[in-house]
Amino acid sequence: MNNDTIAAIATAPGEAGIGIVRISGNNAIDIADKLFKGKRVEKLSEAEQRKLTYGYIIDPKTGDKVDEVLAVYMKAPYTYTTEDVVEINCHGGSIPVRKVLELVLENGARMAERGEFTKRAFLNGRIDLSQAEAVMDLISAKTDTSYDVSLNQLEGKLSKEVREIRNILLNMLAHIEVSIDFPEEDIEQVTYEEIKKQGHEVYDRIKKLLDTVNTGKILREGLKTVILGKPNVGKSSLLNSLLRENRAIVTDVPGTTRDIIEEYINIKGIPLKLVDTAGIRQTEDIVEKIGVERAKELLNTADLVIAVFDASRELTEEDFHVMETIKDKKAIVLLNKTDLPVKTDENVIREKLGDKEIIKSSMVKEKGIDQLEETLRDMFFEGEVKISDNIIVTNVRHRDSLLKARNNIHEALEAIELGMTLDCIEVDVKDCWSNLGEITGDTVSEDIIDKIFKDFCIGK
Repeated sequence: MNNDTIAAIATAPGEAGIGIVRISGNNAIDIADKLFKGKRVEKLSEAEQRKLTYGYIIDPKTGDKVDEVLAVYMKAPYTYTTEDVVEINCHGGSIPVRKVLELVLENGARMAERGEFTKRAFLNGRIDLSQAEAVMDLISAKTDTSYDVSLNQLEGKLSKEVREIRNILLNMLAHIEVSIDFPEEDIEQVTYEEIKKQGHEVYDRIKKLLDTVNTGKILREGLKTVILGKPNVGKSSLLNSLLRENRAIVTDVPGTTRDIIEEYINIKGIPLKLVDTAGIRQTEDIVEKIGVERAKELLNTADLVIAVFDASRELTEEDFHVMETIKDKKAIVLLNKTDLPVKTDENVIREKLGDKEIIKSSMVKEKGIDQLEETLRDMFFEGEVKISDNIIVTNVRHRDSLLKARNNIHEALEAIELGMTLDCIEVDVKDCWSNLGEITGDTVSEDIIDKIFKDFCIGK
């Protein structure tokens, strides 16, 4: 861990009420004392710790006032990084915070790297690696539900579960070592039975975590939902209704939507990445043709398809093509324009698409949207998700480590059943313990640590 002092702007760029410059390291207060002059105290080090102090940032070279600020000094180790930390609350806007940061850098600090404040919190032992990753998830959360999941991880619920599983593995390894060192027949038999029982517990607990991965992926990345159908069936109207705003152009002219429109939306706690596509049809228009091809390509990566049909017209070849395209996909069927006389034979759709949910709607009358939203939640969450009672795995890195750990313990259990020697079983148990340690950072490599924190913003 570097002992140098780092600094960065901790607030988002742009105009705001305040902008914060954060300093962390051994020289944080010395740098602040060079720049800060208070109304009631001469230096920030003379002010009461952990309380905002009013004053000015002064350029020590010229004696000129740079900004009117509130500053606070937080002494190690009870800080975010466990180091001395100073935060200077400037006026919001790019110029005040930039000028203050430049002075801080000129007087002994260096510019922080991406995620370096959180990286120092991890390396100094205040948080583990999964908690550090939860910080970024918390910042980027798109719904209240995904926020709650990230907060649970930040509080260490996933870490606690992983450490409990690793402790069981350590007990298994202890039993194995004793039997290897003291190879008596009765001890060995007891060891096989004991590690088999503990191995099944480890497997079950890892599997329980892996069972949450799909839900976690949806909460973290959003549910990629493609709106599909032939032209002029109401796809763009559906997008506008879900967004509660006129995002897409809606006309009676077929083929109005030619490019892909993407928007994030929160529906019943589910972050949806809604994709409105060009209408599926044969066309000679070059631009529209490109849009149709992009729509078909998007289907390969979609988590869900909302297939829209015009209930006021009889089914056409284009409709049958859409049905053929989505028959093996997770999909919801929307029979739109039911405010007009219905001519579509619903039974034909049921024959083609089996038990896929069919919802009757009218974008003009705002009918069917509530039912669609409820169906989306029921499909993916199977009712109410009680985040406070569950550990949900949202991180791809964690998923991969859990998959490797599950395979390790599965191989160990198979080896026990085959009566293989304990030293062979020990290898799989150790690998399982090591792979789980990658989640909390106990056994992770430096390269992975660097890669994780490079995804953070500069001031965090």
